Amino acid sequence: MYDTINLRLSALDCPNTDLLSETPLYLENVAMHKYSNGAEMVTGKLGSLDVSVGRLAVTVRNSLCKWYLGSNLETLTRRDTERAIEKLSDTLHLPVGKAEVRRLDVATNIITRHPPQVYFSHLGELAHSTRLQAPNGLYYTRSNGSLVFYDKIKEQRKAREPIPELYQKANCIRYEQRYIGELPRQLNRNEVTAALLYDEGFYMAVVNGWLNRYRQIKKINDTTINIEAMKTKKDLNRMGVLALAEKFGGQSGFLQQIKDAQSSGKLTKKQAHDLREAVNDACRIDTAFTVPNEAISELSEKIGQAAKFCR
Repeated sequence: MYDTINLRLSALDCPNTDLLSETPLYLENVAMHKYSNGAEMVTGKLGSLDVSVGRLAVTVRNSLCKWYLGSNLETLTRRDTERAIEKLSDTLHLPVGKAEVRRLDVATNIITRHPPQVYFSHLGELAHSTRLQAPNGLYYTRSNGSLVFYDKIKEQRKAREPIPELYQKANCIRYEQRYIGELPRQLNRNEVTAALLYDEGFYMAVVNGWLNRYRQIKKINDTTINIEAMKTKKDLNRMGVLALAEKFGGQSGFLQQIKDAQSSGKLTKKQAHDLREAVNDACRIDTAFTVPNEAISELSEKIGQAAKFCR
């Protein structure tokens, strides 16, 4: 489930090693950098990983999955992670397990019946995050990370990366939870090290967090007109809001229209708040007025299966 990482190994954790003179021996495309303050830095490649070496620390960045398994269309399991960190330690001749984890992406690929864009419009708002739908992806951003859904096959083709036979004619959604900064606080640990990544309890907690974060996204169901279910004026009003929301591109599209109107001064803060409440209330799951969308039901089931079987 792990993909992109950013590791920092302090010189204090490898006291018998002269990082600047020894570590670059194991790298390719080595370059020396000298700065005006006298500091020196060596950069290089270890396969697909970027490595930077200074007197005080070594940093390793990029996809651990791609480096170890050859492609991040594969899924890096807990056991794979342990072997990858061991291989990295052996290759660099450093105790990489002690390295601080400064970024961590938790991700896998979901093969779907429909093109990825079909699913994005049915993933609504997520509390404390900003939703942005782009041509090839959907982003939920916050200050120290994000959730991302995108078309993995298109991304592979754009990067001119090989596509395995299994994926040649498949629709594939990549779902990533990106932790960027403050990992100990976000993951409820005193510290997050490379060795902790393959601890069974920690790994299961991270996978459950990935699954639960998806479940917290409001799902946008299909609206169905059911005259018999409308017993009161409130029901009729709610049905009208649902129909209007569909006209504006669903819940997210309607909320964006309200946000734009507030930004342009056409609505006060209170008016915008009241309208958002009405839209969100109408869009809450109610079998009398909505039916689960087939595509989003499929995606939810497959993400649940991925979380179950990657452990």
